[in-house]
Amino acid sequence: MLTKQTHYYMPKKIKKIGLMTSGGDSPGMNAAIRSVVRSCTYYRIDCIGIYRGFQGMIEGDFITLDARSVSGIINKGGTILKSARSKEFRTKEGREKAYKQLIKAEIDAVVLIGGDGTFTGGMVFNKEFKFPLVGIPGTIDNDIFGTSYTLGYDTALNTVVESIDKIRDTASSHNRLFFVEVMGRDAGFIALNAGVGAGAEEILIPEEDLGLERMLQSLKRSKRSGKSSSIVVVAEGDKTGKNVFELAEYVEKNMPEYEVRVSVLGHMQRGGSPSCFDRVLASRMGVKAVELLLDNQTNLMVGINNNRIDTTNLEKAVKGHHKLNEELIRVSDIMSI
Repeated sequence: MLTKQTHYYMPKKIKKIGLMTSGGDSPGMNAAIRSVVRSCTYYRIDCIGIYRGFQGMIEGDFITLDARSVSGIINKGGTILKSARSKEFRTKEGREKAYKQLIKAEIDAVVLIGGDGTFTGGMVFNKEFKFPLVGIPGTIDNDIFGTSYTLGYDTALNTVVESIDKIRDTASSHNRLFFVEVMGRDAGFIALNAGVGAGAEEILIPEEDLGLERMLQSLKRSKRSGKSSSIVVVAEGDKTGKNVFELAEYVEKNMPEYEVRVSVLGHMQRGGSPSCFDRVLASRMGVKAVELLLDNQTNLMVGINNNRIDTTNLEKAVKGHHKLNEELIRVSDIMSI
């Protein structure tokens, strides 16, 4: 265990930056990796890739990265540095091992790319060891406070809308009602935006409890208005029913005139080549993250608001609440008429 006599390694000048991805992968992570590495090269400092997130940090699974080693990855989904969850890092002993590995490798600061779990781990690590960290938000859920967009969110939206467009072709051809489940365990950003973009008749999200009867009445109203098929987008965290299959069963029982089908998009939403928006955002965030560390600023998350790159304290990013756009909820109600 570390003692009170331990002298924390606090470099006055950053010479080597570590870089890792953690948590669920998202399109744009590779573009962010590329940006951080090339920014380090531009400023003539070393960049060390950390494989498999915090677990790789504990094990010292490091690799030197340079501008050429990240060629051809801006268009690729996933993460070349891999990602893994680490139970060991949740312990003080595990975090101490990680700290010692960073010191041994002479790494002066770390850029974390991930979601709230990644940032929570980084925040605790920074408090314990005063080790310089900057976070880049990479999660398709867009549920991080302090940024209008997270890396991968735009790409995931496009993937979902394209999928719903294809499902609608079948729904219209067979007079079917489709429940389409999208990711969003705690937040309905994907469901709400994709639902509006794809013209869904109903959108069920954790933040708005529609209720079974209200949903049924809405579908009956749509049926009376002449709609022969419908699409209902359901966030996986919605509490209207126990799960999307229970919802389908309930509607089928009460509206036998519909053929009801369920489509769970699942992890296909995480994959695929990142959109231009995500590639540009990742590039901007990566440059800012490196420049913050070189300016001896730490415990921050890079974000984008009003098309300007800015920063949020890591603790605020973790504990804050990113609210849904109330106007978009109103728009979705009007559009479903």
